[in-house]
Amino acid sequence: MPELPEVETIRLGLSTHLSGRTAREVEVLHPRAARRHVGGPVDLSSRLRGKTFEAVERRGKYMWLLAADRADEVAVVVHLGMSGQMLLAEQGAADPVHLRIRVPLDDGNELRFVDQRTFGGWHLDELVDAGPRRVPESVAHIAPDPFEPAFDRDGVVTALRRRDTEIKRAILDQTVISGVGNIYADESLWRAGLHGRRRTRGIPRARLGELVDHATQVMREAVKVGGTSFDDLYVNVNGQSGYFERSLNAYGCEGLPCRRCETPMVREAFMNRSSFFCPTCQRVPRRRRVA
Repeated sequence: MPELPEVETIRLGLSTHLSGRTAREVEVLHPRAARRHVGGPVDLSSRLRGKTFEAVERRGKYMWLLAADRADEVAVVVHLGMSGQMLLAEQGAADPVHLRIRVPLDDGNELRFVDQRTFGGWHLDELVDAGPRRVPESVAHIAPDPFEPAFDRDGVVTALRRRDTEIKRAILDQTVISGVGNIYADESLWRAGLHGRRRTRGIPRARLGELVDHATQVMREAVKVGGTSFDDLYVNVNGQSGYFERSLNAYGCEGLPCRRCETPMVREAFMNRSSFFCPTCQRVPRRRRVA
């Protein structure tokens, strides 16, 4: 699933080309693409048709398009799922194989939602107050991400300290810090020299702060090169892949020498996914004894 850098890359591209454009039509070509919308495909199409896109916003991995006319303003919440793509193309260009939603625009281009695995989709949502900004109601429970002015670094550290769980599990919790997924969790932990199974309460506050800083920095670096692409399922709005894969120090590096100490990197199962770490730089914690 795309993480903050990939979603931010898409947001930036959409913001440049979509803001100020009006949806002339909305075609939902597969019902699963609108399954999260309470009113279904027909209602989504009729409510969005004729509205002008005013902005493209994001919190963590969640993105929404603000669209309005004189009578109504809505947030089009976009779930990318495992394979969702938001593409811009000229009207009349050949359709991608897995095109799910088409929105012809008033400038001769069209917005396309492509989703091979159909895990993603769109729904319209109302905006609610969430601190200093308004967000879709379905996103309000998500914590601010490190790129937001409302992000509270010290508050995140305090929240981590209050938990008694594995540190990787904690930083993947989107209600604590949003935007961090499996790839950038492994990268941040490698930079901090922490194993993902370390217990949060046993980690000094200063080191937790360093971990949060590493997470912020690694995602900022990834945005600069368009995010991480391991296959052709994640691309930007022009269909281009990101290049941060070349800078990865941990994720996907099983068997390769650690870039700090040259110890072969190790892979282990964690939360139905994979974790990658250096057994020398990131010491495996001792298992707790069961009384």
